[in-house]
Amino acid sequence: MNDLDLAVLYVHLFAAVLFVGGSFFFWLILEPVSYTLHRDESERTAMVAKVARRFGQFTNPTLVILVATGLFNATWYLPSLSALTTTPGGEVLLAKGLVVVVLVALIYLHGAYYGPKIVRLARERRFADLRALRRRSRTVSMINLALMLAVLLLAVLLQAYP
Repeated sequence: MNDLDLAVLYVHLFAAVLFVGGSFFFWLILEPVSYTLHRDESERTAMVAKVARRFGQFTNPTLVILVATGLFNATWYLPSLSALTTTPGGEVLLAKGLVVVVLVALIYLHGAYYGPKIVRLARERRFADLRALRRRSRTVSMINLALMLAVLLLAVLLQAYP
């Protein structure tokens, strides 16, 4: 492994720590604790939305970095594109890539659909609709967290195929 490979790997790992760690912190710590900080649901939702927007300012570029450095790192396992389906390392890498595609799509679906709609329903004080939407939103968020864990597991499995 040369210096460039090592530098790109460290950038990739740091971005993964920020993205995955931040996501778990947001959904498992911040969001549940927010219920204890504000009694008014509209204010609580506005606060969580502000944090989510701020977190999005980091996650959007972090995702770009993860995908770019991930593609660079993938070249270590792929002597050719056909290796994606003909070698064990390529197959793990292909599975990781497919999980990443689904994860990124769900992340942006969640941010574009659920986030604005949750804020609007809270502002309009339509709390019954808000609770129903939040249940669906949480389901998508938990799927995203599970997909992040799957990506990490596949990354670890790749280490068996130098």
